[in-house]
Amino acid sequence: MDTALNELQEIVTDALGSSVLNSQLALDELSIEIDRKDVPRVLKILRDNVSCQFKLLMDLCGVDYPEREERFEVVYNLLSLTHNRRIRVKTRTAGDPVPSATEVFSTAGWFERECWDMYGVPFSDNPDLRRLLTDYGFEGHPLRKDFPLSGFVELRYDDEKKRVVYEPVKLTQDFRSFDFLSPWDGQAPLPGDEKANGEGA
Repeated sequence: MDTALNELQEIVTDALGSSVLNSQLALDELSIEIDRKDVPRVLKILRDNVSCQFKLLMDLCGVDYPEREERFEVVYNLLSLTHNRRIRVKTRTAGDPVPSATEVFSTAGWFERECWDMYGVPFSDNPDLRRLLTDYGFEGHPLRKDFPLSGFVELRYDDEKKRVVYEPVKLTQDFRSFDFLSPWDGQAPLPGDEKANGEGA
């Protein structure tokens, strides 16, 4: 095991104290789980502490675990160029607002908008929490595990109305369950197959 990573784990858990609910070393990377209300304070310490210097927020994403009471997990991936280290910071929510990280990392604003749009996780104090990847009239949050596969509405450009129109999803056929275990079963013979069997030679 990397001794520098073990030292980092000790430094981080000492600096953050009771804010760290869990810490784990896996695949040469440190992951910590923190209390939701401590997000800005923890990120600020990780950014400013001389032994950490995680100055770059590389990514912020959501994860959905419907079987959990707090089903959503918000994951912050930080990078320290000074120490050439990464850390993953996780927090859980049942849909309650997570404090925004925009005061600590200005790039968090766009990431939080994406997480809100895809998972419906609200971020308090985000100055511009609007949909980012879906349309403003879109219903639901597409990356939730309970989101229907066919969606609610579809959109198309109507040449007569000269605008985009929304319509309920219409499937041209009933849902079919395909058996992909053997793609060769049930295939119609192709011209030339008889040569492979020694027929017509």
